[in-house]
Parts: sequence; C-alpha cells; structure tokens
Amino acid sequence: MKKEVKKILDDAKRYLIQQESLFGDEIILPKQSSSEQEQSPVEKDVSGEQFGVAPSWVESKTLDELEAKIKNCVKCPLGKTRTNFVFGVGNHKSEVVFIGEAPGAEEDLQGEPFVGRAGQLLNQLLASVGFRRDEVYICNVLKCRPPGNRDPLPSEIEACSPYLVKQLEIIKPKLIVSLGRFPVQTLLKTSASLGSLRGQVFEWRGMKIIATYHPAAVLRNQQWKRLLLEDLRRAKEIFLQK
Repeated sequence: MKKEVKKILDDAKRYLIQQESLFGDEIILPKQSSSEQEQSPVEKDVSGEQFGVAPSWVESKTLDELEAKIKNCVKCPLGKTRTNFVFGVGNHKSEVVFIGEAPGAEEDLQGEPFVGRAGQLLNQLLASVGFRRDEVYICNVLKCRPPGNRDPLPSEIEACSPYLVKQLEIIKPKLIVSLGRFPVQTLLKTSASLGSLRGQVFEWRGMKIIATYHPAAVLRNQQWKRLLLEDLRRAKEIFLQK
C-alpha cells in the first residue's frame, strides 16, 4: 500500500512541476468528460500512462498501428492547439532516419514533417548527396507544433519522446541523423551543445547517431549550409557501409 501511495504522490508531483514549467503559478487541471463514454479509446489509452498503466501503443508492431493509436494524443497542452498530429513520413523500412525537433506552421497544416522552406532545402541537399526523400524516413521529436515555433519544452519532450523511441524501435535503422540538437540530446540524454556533438558518431541501442544543423537554422545562417552538406555526405557514407 505504501508503494502505491508513493507512486500516486510521485505522479502528482511530476504533473505539478510540468504545469509550473508551462503556466507558472497557474495550475491547469485536466478536463474530464461528463461520462466515460465521451472520452475516445485513444485518449483513454494514452492518458492511462500517467497512472502507471501500460498503454496499448507500446505493443504496436508497425508504424501504421502506432500512428493510429497515438494520433489523438493529449498528454501535453500542444495536443489541444495543433491542427494536425505530425507523425512521420517515408520508407517504413529505411536504414536511415532523419529527425527534427518539432513541426512548423506548414507541417501543422499539412500533417507532414519538413514540407515548408526548411523541408524544401532538406530535399535539395538530400538529393545532392544521393538520398531520395521517399527512400528515407523523416520525423520529429514532437508530433505537435509549439506555438510560434518556439523550442520544445522539457515537459513536452518528456511526454512525446516515448513515441519517437517506439518509431525507432519499429524501424530499426542503421543510422539516425539528428537535425539540430534536440533529437540527439533527447536520445542520448545529454545537454551538450550541438557544436560539441557534431562530427562524432554515437551509438544508441545498436543504431548509429550523427548530429548536424537543422535546415531552418541554415536558412537563417547560410554559412552553415556547407557544414550541413558535409554532414549529409558523411551520413551517406555511413549508410553505404556494410
């Protein structure tokens, strides 16, 4: 009984810390429907996680199955403000996965990652090193757009990163390319800067990871375009290694 009480208190503490980081001193309590039937099975499945109940999405065997089970997620406030849940796109059996930080405005509208200006640049650079967009897999750490395209909050990453991990477990790529610092920091659980992480090859659960600049950052600083292109060439070399 003591363990159960401690678990409830720990869950409540984590929730309050999350709310404080999002809203300051104002605590936003989760809304409950007037009847259990008004809550969709997906919402019940996902929300049960905070009470230590393993949701059914954990047992997903395919990306389609996983997306169907989590696309109505409201684990964090971003689930209430999104236009579309941006799961991921591309080859479900790809040996290389490109991961950004979060959807932008255009991605939120279309429900697909990297379709705005940054996505167009990424497509051009991928083609220049011999990658086709339809042969790789592309996704983000967060599946919903943060307001104003701000950086993801730690609480949002904590809520959404298990979905990313499950995507990678299903795909089992040879190589993960982190576009920006958030994906590599999330997977490796580090706060190291992108500058210190770039140029190295890391291992995560038997998969190699390299980190490079996000295309959106390159649009703001053209000097990084050459460096991003160098990193993509290296990714292609790693991809081709037996």
